[in-house]
Formats: sequence, structure tokens, C-alpha cells
Amino acid sequence: MKSMLQGARIVVEVCMGVRKGEKVLVITDPPRSRIAEAIAGVARERGAEVTLICMPVGQRHGQEPPEPVALVMPYFDVIIAPTTYSLTHTQARLRACEAGARVATMPMITEEMMRGGAMLADYLEVAKLTKRVAAALDRASKVEVTTEAGTNLSFSIEGRKAHPDTGLFHRPGDFGNLPAGEAFIAPVEGTGEGTVVVDGSMLDDVSGGVEITIKKGVAQRISGPLARKLTQLLREAGPKSRNLAEFGIGTNPKARLIGNVLEDEKVLGTCHVALGDNSTFGGRVKAGSHIDGIFKSPTVKLDGKTVMKNGRLMI
Repeated sequence: MKSMLQGARIVVEVCMGVRKGEKVLVITDPPRSRIAEAIAGVARERGAEVTLICMPVGQRHGQEPPEPVALVMPYFDVIIAPTTYSLTHTQARLRACEAGARVATMPMITEEMMRGGAMLADYLEVAKLTKRVAAALDRASKVEVTTEAGTNLSFSIEGRKAHPDTGLFHRPGDFGNLPAGEAFIAPVEGTGEGTVVVDGSMLDDVSGGVEITIKKGVAQRISGPLARKLTQLLREAGPKSRNLAEFGIGTNPKARLIGNVLEDEKVLGTCHVALGDNSTFGGRVKAGSHIDGIFKSPTVKLDGKTVMKNGRLMI
């Protein structure tokens, strides 16, 4: 427990800015309960009124939490969710933020990740870079991204607003991941065309080699080592789970490629896309699932201008 205290203090004090008297809800499941207890303990030290809920492990990222959990979430000032599967892209999280809660989701967080890497970054510096990248996305209408591994994808972001996952969630309605460090946006539905080669990680497997062909904003052909597993998850979630839901750029210099998507997608010098739900951050698709895939050393053009070359940001 003591070895996680530095990370827990950063979560509670720096990232969430928990204050005395605030109502704090910590949502967890059995595999992450020790992390949840560390976070809850620090929040109590700050004088917060802390409630800890341990729910059953879900089946996939983006699945709604059990109804009793979803119903109480809007009544809290701060929600911190170290869980196995992500609550980020759920209607329950969205409703809580609309009610004014500050929410940090921590899907697949491990005790080792609480001790080092992205979680221990200087979040004031992460926030500055993330906001610059998000502003560049906001000014653009078209994205083109390529990699030497074979990614060649384009899509429209016209009219969409980027979300800066800064790690500093101090205002009512703020939300993001912890560890944090990415600027992400919902591509306009139906506009994605090309190929994504995941040579980073996907489904918390760092083997890479997953190739996804996208036509009219929908994942069509999937091949590679994880194709069978990914296809099965998409089949279970329904046809909307194949939507090109997200494009993100990692902005955390302390993040490492470790085979855990929560940290991997924050690595400075990487980009990622996601399939599935984007209704919670500016898109139109409710899918009940959200699956990210990371690719390394990308070149990114916004409206024809290069803003990242072989993984090096030029913003």
C-alpha cells in the first residue's frame, strides 16, 4: 500500500484537487481494490466524505456500470474509477459530468503503474502540451496520418472539438483518464478512409501487427495476430462497435509502451484510433464499447500541414 501512496496523492491532490468536505466516490472492482483503497485513504486524509463502491468486473471497455452505481454517480463532486474496464465512454459517466462531477477513469490500472511512469509525470507540463495539440486539432478540418509500418488513414474533423486529457480535472464537469496525457477528437462519421496498422498495443497486447481497413468510417477487414479476438469483441458489441470513433495523440513524456492501453496511448510520439462509442465526447455513435489501438512514430498532417513527423511533435 505504501508504495502506491505517491501515485495516490498525485491522483487526489494534484489531478483532482480534492477539497475538504467534498463528496468523493471511488468506484472499483475486486482486481483493483487495493488501488482504490489507497486513493480513498488519501481522499479521507484531505477531509473529503468518501464512498467506495466495489462492483463486479465488466465484460468490455465502454460497458455501462450496474444500474445502482450509475444512479448514484451524479450525486458526487468527484468520481475516481480504478476499474478493469473503462467507464470513460459510458452514458453514466456523461450524466455524472453533466451534473457537475469531476471524473477520472483509470481502466486497467496496475499497482506498478501507480508507482512510476506516466502517473508520476509533471501534470502542469503535460497540460500545457496537451492543450497546444488540442488547439491545433480544433483549428483543422482534415487529418491525414501515416506510418512506416503501413498506416495510411484520412478523415474529417470539421466541426468537431478536441478534448485535452490534461490530467488536471478541477472544474465541474471535467473528465479524463489517469494517468493522463492525450488530445483526442471524434472523426466525423462516415469520412474515415484507409488502413490502420497497430504496431503498438491493442486489447492490452503489445505484440502489434493488427491491420484494420476502414471504409466510410467503418472498420471492414481486420487481420493480424489479434484479429480473431478483436472481431469477436466487435461482434458481441454489435455493428456500431466498428465505427471509427476516436483519433488521439499522446502527450505524456513519462508514459511507457508497456502493453497496457491506459498508459500506452499517452506515450509521447504515438497516436491511436478507437473503434466504437464516441457519443460521450462529441460524436454521434452509441456503441456500448470502445477499443483503442496504438501506432508508433506517426506522421500527422492537419489540413495538409505536418504537425508530427515520425513521432516528433512540431507544434
